[in-house]
Amino acid sequence: MYANQEGNRVPDVVFRTRSDHDWENVSTPGLFGGKTVIVFSLPGAFTPTCSSSHVPRYNQLADTFRRHGVDEIVCISVNDAFVMNQWQEDQQAWNLRFIPDGNGEFTERMGMLTDKGELGFGRRSWRYSMLVRDGVIEKMFIEPEVPGDPYEVSDADTMLRYLAPGTPRPLDATLFTRKGCGHCARAKQALEANGIPFEELVLNRDFTDRTLRAVAGRTSFPQVFVNGEHVGGADDLEVWLKARKAA
Repeated sequence: MYANQEGNRVPDVVFRTRSDHDWENVSTPGLFGGKTVIVFSLPGAFTPTCSSSHVPRYNQLADTFRRHGVDEIVCISVNDAFVMNQWQEDQQAWNLRFIPDGNGEFTERMGMLTDKGELGFGRRSWRYSMLVRDGVIEKMFIEPEVPGDPYEVSDADTMLRYLAPGTPRPLDATLFTRKGCGHCARAKQALEANGIPFEELVLNRDFTDRTLRAVAGRTSFPQVFVNGEHVGGADDLEVWLKARKAA
């Protein structure tokens, strides 16, 4: 049984991290003292759920968390510093701080160490998240003890609902563009002006025209998608943005 530690202080340990090719000791008082910190811990770097969902969503919502008083978002895993640094680079998760708990000391003292020997992982962390204020655990979300790798309550959206109920989630926007396209530039400017972050996919760099036909059924540029909805081109986007403001 993984015990809830709400109301307790985080364990006093020292993490061995790497910065600019040098070893750097990071203590829990230094990491948590006088700050509001979100921690999420997971079974391992480069593993499927951790890489496809857990890390990316916390990274995406980092600015939203900061607007609600969070100073830092920390990802902890029972991996060494080299692996954690490489994983952060692979994920491009620069809004987060990756902390290696290589010996599992922090995780064990949190009561979250679990045996993943059947996978060849050895002892790793159970998946959980927590909100820590000045070193004291205010809230914990611990995944249910069921077989496999449950991912139901330690996600970023659950934490945001606790921290700031009713806060609108950032929109997920993607643009299919091509180089030298004036309408593409106009669409990007419109999204930026409305504070909507977006991912840009460029023709013949990230996709081919076949992909655009398959996804959008069109070959003109740009093609804009927001939260799974095909908005259309730059003119369509302007109409969509006006309707959103009026709603």
